[in-house]
Amino acid sequence: MNGAMQQRSQLGWTVAGAIACLVLAALWTFPLLWAMSTALRPEHETVSAVFHWLPQDWTLDAFRITLGAGNLPRWLFNSALVALLVTVVTMAISLMAAYAFSQLRFRGRSLLFGVAMLAFLLPFEALLVPLFRTMNQLGLINSYAGLVLPQVVSPVVIYVFKQFFDQIPADFREAAVMDGAGPLRVLWSVYLPISGNIVWAMAIVTFIGAWNNFLWPFIIVTSNDMMTIPLGLTQTYDAFGVRYAQLMASALLGALPVGLAYALFQRRVTQGFLAASGLKG
Repeated sequence: MNGAMQQRSQLGWTVAGAIACLVLAALWTFPLLWAMSTALRPEHETVSAVFHWLPQDWTLDAFRITLGAGNLPRWLFNSALVALLVTVVTMAISLMAAYAFSQLRFRGRSLLFGVAMLAFLLPFEALLVPLFRTMNQLGLINSYAGLVLPQVVSPVVIYVFKQFFDQIPADFREAAVMDGAGPLRVLWSVYLPISGNIVWAMAIVTFIGAWNNFLWPFIIVTSNDMMTIPLGLTQTYDAFGVRYAQLMASALLGALPVGLAYALFQRRVTQGFLAASGLKG
């Protein structure tokens, strides 16, 4: 009897969880579907007093006009280049810093790690003025280096990597050191292969964050050719006025690359976060 009751209770929780997931999925999917529906309408339908879920006259005019307006290919290239550079440099810095904080013993290690973690308390907006002044003094205004460098230090990624490295048995490192491997060799040959999934997860999250970053490019960029896609789309908004179909088309085009990136690496991202939480995927 107790077994049957437990099974019914477990089944009830499973069904409730499935329903909750479906509701959350619907809430997440609805804005995306509505944006696609709006982008595929002629402009006069977007302001029509008669509501329709689907376009009455399907058209790709909004996408055609958006691709022809502004400098979208250049903005996409800038976003891809900046996001890729930010991701690669952030991963390199974070892996080395996390390995040092986790596995090396040196004077002031705890203090330095505490200082690094204090960055959690500082919003990026509080650093805008000193960062801009530094980039200006270095002559990096309106340059790729100016776009990339202020984004490459991520306390969150350092913390996640350190917590993961702390769980790796010390025997692995000791064996490599006995074979004559230095710190970088140990990190590259021992810790990095073990951390593959979590590195991929953090890389995808970092890439998406760099791609979607609007505030810093807005501050540092002064020319149309150096704009990234989030900043460039604001220029098309001004040009389009209240043309909602073209606004939705530009937003979908801007989000498409990161959506594809996440879809391709979704499994690695999930496995990485499971590894970071100490669970097995």
